[in-house]
Amino acid sequence: MCGIFACHHHPDVQKFKPTALRMAKAARHRGPDWSGNFIGNKTILAHERLSIVGVGSGAQPLVNEDGSIALAVNGEIYNHRILRKQLKEPYNYKTNSDCEVIIPLYMKYGTEAPQHLDGMFSWVLFDKTQDRTVAARDPVGITSFFLGRSSETPGAVYFASELKCLHPVCDVIIAFPPGHVYDSKTNSMARYFEPTWWDPMRVPSTPVDYKLIRKTLERSVLKRLMAEVPYGVLLSGGLDSSLTASIAQRESLRQRALMQKRGNGYKTPDYSEKLVGIDDDNELSTVTFLPQLHSFSIGLPNAPDTKAAIEVADFLGTKHHAFTFTIDDGLDALSDVIYHLESYDVTTVRASTPMYLLSRKIKAMGVKMVLSGEGSDEIFGGYLYFHAAPNKEEFHKETVRRVKFLHTSDCLRANKSTSAWGLEARVPFLDKQFLEVAMNIDPQEKMITKDRIEKYILRKAFDTTDEPDVKPYLPDKILWRQKEQFSDGVGYGWIDALKEQAEINVTDEMMKTPKPEWGDDIPDSKEAFWYRTIFDQHFPPYCASTVVRWTPTWSKQTDPSGRAITTHVAKYEDKD
Repeated sequence: MCGIFACHHHPDVQKFKPTALRMAKAARHRGPDWSGNFIGNKTILAHERLSIVGVGSGAQPLVNEDGSIALAVNGEIYNHRILRKQLKEPYNYKTNSDCEVIIPLYMKYGTEAPQHLDGMFSWVLFDKTQDRTVAARDPVGITSFFLGRSSETPGAVYFASELKCLHPVCDVIIAFPPGHVYDSKTNSMARYFEPTWWDPMRVPSTPVDYKLIRKTLERSVLKRLMAEVPYGVLLSGGLDSSLTASIAQRESLRQRALMQKRGNGYKTPDYSEKLVGIDDDNELSTVTFLPQLHSFSIGLPNAPDTKAAIEVADFLGTKHHAFTFTIDDGLDALSDVIYHLESYDVTTVRASTPMYLLSRKIKAMGVKMVLSGEGSDEIFGGYLYFHAAPNKEEFHKETVRRVKFLHTSDCLRANKSTSAWGLEARVPFLDKQFLEVAMNIDPQEKMITKDRIEKYILRKAFDTTDEPDVKPYLPDKILWRQKEQFSDGVGYGWIDALKEQAEINVTDEMMKTPKPEWGDDIPDSKEAFWYRTIFDQHFPPYCASTVVRWTPTWSKQTDPSGRAITTHVAKYEDKD
């Protein structure tokens, strides 16, 4: 992940430059490796870089040969090798960066450029000749991105990776909508991503193809191993992260076997001339610095997830690091977590705290990128409240809604908890092609019944019992283990401690007198009230409009935890 700050059409850009650099610096945790900026006409782009691809040459903003186009990107473009090959017009690439291909794409397609990208990204491009700024965010909103305006500079538009880079200079801020492109020519946004599954009322009828699910997810993981730096996998011991780890480990072992074939011992290949990433033939060119794939988990002592994660790691043969945290560690980090998350949503704060602590430990080991399992529960209806879906139409509608709102919850958590420490999380389940396959399956196949636990079809796709020549992906008991919500799986004491602490920090009297500036957005529990007051210590009130709360559908509970859902309790008491 990197940090971006940009301003289009500032009345006095030279005078504004020191402020712009200071605003960009507020996101330096996202990009601790290098800083750069570009000024053209009345526009400034500033960039804080985390280098993962094109390490030696990809400093940003990237500029074309005659200096007429500049680009600041946060993210990864997985199909950049394919695009470089497909673009017939000659373009003199200056770097091996996966992001540089956006410039020739823009030159050819204008604001349609984002449609051709396969990856996670938010970027701002400035075209000096046309005095035009174009900005875009990836289809699902895996990378965080905001747009701001200021009453002091009415003609100017501001962009940044995080709220904290904008609120000192803007008084109106919105979350840049995923799958959209902004064009300063029209001063408007347009949706460029409208896949076949976008309309929730169109209920798909495609029968399930287990082999296709498996093949598409494997390709998706493969793409995300594009790196020139040490990487690892987050492994909670749940189904999604375990599958991701299993596929990554298979590729890791394949790469290692290739290396051994090429000669005894391991020599680092010379990548100065080589582009890393996936090509048309699905071949991955990457450079694995760690001779063994490392996996990471975190939990309170004796957490349910830690036990499962160690079991999966032993089965796969990854080098596993099972970190623990104490309740005090979590509570001490809470204010920092809310500052980095820029959200006070209860579920997001609960689950982000362990992830934030884990990311710090991972970064300290020299790892810069991790694969993570986000998105699967939304796609396959994996949350336990999906048991209550009345029919397949409603089930499908809810999966579409959940995927569309990922940028406000799990993507936000994965992106910001890791970025806080200059670590990048990549999420294979949210691959465009994988979504196309998985969201178009007849939702009847995803429904939870007495014979089918949640995410049955995903489990079945990786069940190799009737394929004697295929090595199993996971042990049976993990492949068919019931879901734990991440904030529950790290140890049940964590949520209980947060609630107790909220009781201490928020009195009944306070609950009766919420702040007037909260308007209708009144917290419904002491825990929610507590998080909101911490958020207010970091951000002015108008920033709250960017926050969306996660709540289960078809459920009477107000507590969003998976454990609070009655099905979960029944399962653990061996009742149905």
